Amino acid sequence: TLIGMVSPIVVGFTLGPWCLAAFLISTTIVGALLATYMFNSGAIYDNAKKYIEDGHFGGKNTPAHHNAVIGDTFGDPLKDTAGPSLHILIKLVNIVSITLLPLFLNYALLV
Repeated sequence: TLIGMVSPIVVGFTLGPWCLAAFLISTTIVGALLATYMFNSGAIYDNAKKYIEDGHFGGKNTPAHHNAVIGDTFGDPLKDTAGPSLHILIKLVNIVSITLLPLFLNYALLV
């Protein structure tokens, strides 16, 4: 959350409101795409494990199942925490920027 609060302040005061607008647009687009990627990849890892447990690729107690369990262990944090937390970061960056916009308009180094 510190990066989400400090980065729009630094961009707003040093580069001005136009660069801040570009920063917000890029943060929103990249954050939304990355969050979608993380959520979907975590769900894919989970469903791959379930698919193997249903009897495909040898079923349980096979190297494929062992690897799928490792993938599911990696995918759960992506699906449950990392993806949704990026949505919170996007909102935080935008709220900080909108709240401090009058200061950026008056005191920015490059306007």
